[in-house]
Amino acid sequence: MKTGFVNIFGQPNAGKSTLLNALMGEKLAIVSSKVQTTRHRIKAIMTEKDYQVVISDTPGIIEPRYKLHEKMMMAVKGALEDSDVALLIVDVRDKYEESNAIFEALKLKVPAIVVINKIDLVTEERIREAIAYFESKPYCKATIKISATSGINIKSFLKPILAFLPEGEPFYTNDDISDLPTKFFVSEMIREKVYELLGDELPYHTAVLVREFKEKTTLVKIVADIIVHRETQKAIVIGDKGSMIKKLGSYARKDIEEFLQQKVFLELFVKVKPKWRDNDIYLKEYGY
Repeated sequence: MKTGFVNIFGQPNAGKSTLLNALMGEKLAIVSSKVQTTRHRIKAIMTEKDYQVVISDTPGIIEPRYKLHEKMMMAVKGALEDSDVALLIVDVRDKYEESNAIFEALKLKVPAIVVINKIDLVTEERIREAIAYFESKPYCKATIKISATSGINIKSFLKPILAFLPEGEPFYTNDDISDLPTKFFVSEMIREKVYELLGDELPYHTAVLVREFKEKTTLVKIVADIIVHRETQKAIVIGDKGSMIKKLGSYARKDIEEFLQQKVFLELFVKVKPKWRDNDIYLKEYGY
């Protein structure tokens, strides 16, 4: 059978997480219009009779400013080292030269397929321009044009990728769709609501730590901390008379229940940890 690691690289907002979710038919990676949403490498396992593809969403490539950013770029480095095929995703509306500079800097040693995303938002001429530009680059072995959001060409997406994968034994023998624990996805769903409901700056100062995850007879009890830098940020997350924290909890609980297919009791707390993004101890505790 065809087996291999296929890793997605690209600029923030190119649509990496949306693509992963569309391929899996399951929400594994949180999605936001804000940059730096993806902080971990998220592996999704796609297994069929004649192939097993482990496809990874990686953090968007940025210049590190904090130790957190360094950890994120280490995740990108790890994905580069074990790739069998690289997917280089491009927002077709962006400047091609900027994406090309990032792709060339990766110094890939494996076949690369350029994924032209968001084709439903531009003209056919713009799509042809993008394909011609990237097919002229030596790292590009093929191109795929898609709209991850609307599902255009998702069903036929894997065919050109499988052509570059080796024959081998499957890496995973169970029915899991990811190698990450359930608690990770729960924390990410809570963090996604912080991105959705709070301002432009605050999400980058927050982390989520699931302290308790207990499966009871009738429901799952989850206790989680939302970590912020300053007391003023804590006040914003809590809101007037607790209005924002209640809203966050309500929205997150709905997504978690859909993911777990179980009733959930979710309790959220807000903790202040100054400069946690530059603190190795905190970063390790929060899973980075």
